[in-house]
Amino acid sequence: MVVKKSILFILFAVTVSSMTVGCNLTAEAKDRHPETRLAKDDEKLIDFSKGWSKDFMLANGYRNGDPFGCYWSKDAASVKDGKLELSLYEKDGNFYGAEYRSYKNAFHYGFYAIRMKAADCPGVISSFFTYTNRPAWDEIDIEFLGKNMRQVQFNYYTQGVGGHEKLVDLGFDASKEFHEYGFHWIEGSIAWYVDGKRVHIAAESIPSNSQQIMMNLWNCRGHDSWSGKFDPSKLPVKSEYEFIAYSPEA
Repeated sequence: MVVKKSILFILFAVTVSSMTVGCNLTAEAKDRHPETRLAKDDEKLIDFSKGWSKDFMLANGYRNGDPFGCYWSKDAASVKDGKLELSLYEKDGNFYGAEYRSYKNAFHYGFYAIRMKAADCPGVISSFFTYTNRPAWDEIDIEFLGKNMRQVQFNYYTQGVGGHEKLVDLGFDASKEFHEYGFHWIEGSIAWYVDGKRVHIAAESIPSNSQQIMMNLWNCRGHDSWSGKFDPSKLPVKSEYEFIAYSPEA
């Protein structure tokens, strides 16, 4: 999640998380998404067992905005044992997190996936998402809220308008093992997947602009009902990523 979202949108999550945005989808809309979808080897945009990507960059040297106050630092990210590690730590009273993003290319309709483990710490957000602010703020999110590692939140923004949050029970602890999470974004709808199982569909005011691919780890303060009360005593923590996959829509 790029933390430019209004506080109203974030607080609205509690209300809309109990609603299924795609509950009134037509059969035609559902048929446009496969029942199952796992990333294939030839769809891997980055396999971290092969190291960094020349088409992605680490955010460094600036904050993600108030009231969060997390500094992005290239020192909070590394590739170890074939995995990307994004860390969150405290130093001299400041909090430092990591963000990895594409910068050479923008991506449009297609299937996106990540294989990852989330960080287990109240008030800490682990994420995989797409984002742009040109010509308008569009975004599609997969987020793990530190207060509950057995849930994942899906969300999206279209021209700066959000309020589409959906919490999904996973049936496992997302911080304990690697799992694949993805979304299939096409004109007029988005379907989200967990380990190849379609778990949510949205078909209302869907974003249409090409976007960057991003992932980050950061601390959230002041929104305890959403993320859980931030607990700095548990730092440092990390999220881990094995690969990023993308397959453009034909």
